[in-house]
Amino acid sequence: MEENPHSPHLLIFPLPFQGHLNSMLKLAELLSLQGLSITFLNSHHSHKRLLRYTDIHARFAQYPGFRFKTFSDGLPDDHPRTIHQITEMFDALYLSARPFLKKMLIDTLPPVSCIIGDGILGFVPDVAKELKIPLIHFRTVSACSIWAYFCIPLLIQAGNIPLRGRHEDMDRLITTVPGMEAFLRGRDLPGICKDNDINDRIFQFVLDATLKSSEVDVLLLNTFEDLEGPMLSHIRTKCPKIYTIGPLHLHLETRLAASNNMESFKSSNSLWEVDRSCMVWLDKQPPQSVIYVSFGSLAMLTREQYLEFWHGLVNSKQRFLWVTRPGSVGGDDDSAMELAEGTKERGYIVGWAPQEEVLAHKAVGGFLTHSGWNSTLESIVAGVPMICWPCLADQPLNSRFVSEVWKIGIDMKDVCDRKVVERMINDVMVERREEFVKSAKNLATLARRSISDGGSSRGNLDLLINDIRNMSFQTHCS
Repeated sequence: MEENPHSPHLLIFPLPFQGHLNSMLKLAELLSLQGLSITFLNSHHSHKRLLRYTDIHARFAQYPGFRFKTFSDGLPDDHPRTIHQITEMFDALYLSARPFLKKMLIDTLPPVSCIIGDGILGFVPDVAKELKIPLIHFRTVSACSIWAYFCIPLLIQAGNIPLRGRHEDMDRLITTVPGMEAFLRGRDLPGICKDNDINDRIFQFVLDATLKSSEVDVLLLNTFEDLEGPMLSHIRTKCPKIYTIGPLHLHLETRLAASNNMESFKSSNSLWEVDRSCMVWLDKQPPQSVIYVSFGSLAMLTREQYLEFWHGLVNSKQRFLWVTRPGSVGGDDDSAMELAEGTKERGYIVGWAPQEEVLAHKAVGGFLTHSGWNSTLESIVAGVPMICWPCLADQPLNSRFVSEVWKIGIDMKDVCDRKVVERMINDVMVERREEFVKSAKNLATLARRSISDGGSSRGNLDLLINDIRNMSFQTHCS
């Protein structure tokens, strides 16, 4: 593929966390396939990890118009960068990235004609406006959570937040978010709404970034109309131009297959080393017999929580594949390996897995998940029912939609008890399996339809590219 000298030059700028990087790298490749020139901006720290654990440079080298640029996230190399330091991470990023972004945009040749910025980075619209560069916001979370974020001023006005942690507050029905009046409880609100201080900096970061989404040229979402149509209708009252182009991983897979480039799709965007031995283990298991367990890239478990999940898994008598991310369990560093030795007959434990491949494997019958949006979409596409144990951000709301709206799984939020784990695993894998699989397969069919010829996501990608070309033309003419 030759670089077109007249092609629009896009800057793609994600929050340098695993879930955000994964989806925005897929977006970058999807747009590169359409012949657009792209500069992908990442932090030094995250980019070094990508170089260590992936073939990312070789993969994107096939697109002549693609280049990586890196910046300092403002933290020393040995900083742990875990969820416990999230405020410190955001503060450092905002201080470091904003001046770098402005200088880079001024100095870059050919000039950037359009920015696709991570919607959580509230300073990007300010810089784009100052430099008169068109901006597209890409939100990596669900439409349902974005609508809840838009409704935060209503929630505050009604006294629904901040939640005070009382049981009656957590289970009280919240009727302030249009479209969710029948099922939304306090405990289902996004994680930032559960803090006692609405002046908390992370709360303000998220609220500010969300409100700025109504001012940008286009809002881009990794979802599809048949999944979140009602919530999208509400968001469109705030952001008239929204393009849904998801599920991104399926969309990219389809376009790569059409270009005879499936080797690229098999590559990883992981900040951790992928252990592919689990695929060999899965090949030896009966169809739909394995519960896959992964709590994503940020969740931290205490030693006690880890043990409750382990006992629940073992007592369920089901086969399981469990991802225990390095550093994700408190207490004894050898605890995971010690438990793995006791579960070799029915269980397999790895540090990180090729999740899309795992969920698509015929042996996998259920997913015990943190309900991150990438994981939720990947499970939907694979037609795999879920048990949801959400931890933060949009995850509590995603899990409520999984159980109460889409009816493709069970919500286990705010509970970590071995008996509950055992019961819910058996519900998904045995007792209620038929009803969950039927609903999950229906949604998987709709997901595939959305990215096929005539599908909403496929058409929206074409409209997006046309808009980008028009923005570029207007920028160059001004």
